Amino acid sequence: MKLIATDLDGTLLSNDRTLSPRTLKALRTATEAGVEVVFVTARPPRFFDALGLTGTAVCSNGAIVYDLTAREVREIRPLAVAAAQKVAATLRAAVPSVGFGVETGLHLRYEPAYVLRMPEDAAGELPVDDLWAVPFVKLLAYSPDHTADFMVAAAESVAAGEAEFTHSGGDGLLEVSALGVSKAGTLAKLCADKGIEPQDVVAFGDMPNDLKILRWAGIGYAMGNAHEAVLAAADRTTLTNEQDGVAVALEDLLASI
Repeated sequence: MKLIATDLDGTLLSNDRTLSPRTLKALRTATEAGVEVVFVTARPPRFFDALGLTGTAVCSNGAIVYDLTAREVREIRPLAVAAAQKVAATLRAAVPSVGFGVETGLHLRYEPAYVLRMPEDAAGELPVDDLWAVPFVKLLAYSPDHTADFMVAAAESVAAGEAEFTHSGGDGLLEVSALGVSKAGTLAKLCADKGIEPQDVVAFGDMPNDLKILRWAGIGYAMGNAHEAVLAAADRTTLTNEQDGVAVALEDLLASI
């Protein structure tokens, strides 16, 4: 084991979005043993400000590589305006209740119909035509009337080949990235640059946007609270995020080093 790749929400973090003492200790022990830890998340870089973590983060479902220690963006892969507009138009026709937002990495911009708003994301409401005025890395599409699985299926049925579609939660939030951009792809490149092979990577995740990573890594752990598709695909299962599942698995792995 040379590298640990872990998701945040529903995986490393407790439900109150904090890191337990046991989890922090396990991460510290891994680092002291010479194992690199990379955080791989749908979250934007700003989400890390309150966590106090160092190292490298793959953010926004692979669109951003962020240096947590220096607080600098190292790589960014934006979503083209034309692709985002085409996906938005076709999806709005298929799902009339949908609303759209765009994630820039610094903040979230959203139209009035996008009702899924978090306090830490608030950046002001804009007419939909103004969403495309600045570069962005993700298109977010939310419908209060549907599940996230439904939204992914709807997008793939009307806009397949235009972008990457996934989700990181059970509500009706669809996450859209540039074609070819994913957590797994960015992590694989990062590892290749470091000379780390897939078999030397241990990964943890709980949602469909983690599936490719869990399949790519030498060992992939699904959390006990994971989406059914993740539980079916993972090599191993650990306890839930509320039960410090990542820490429990790492303690066992590190004991064998």
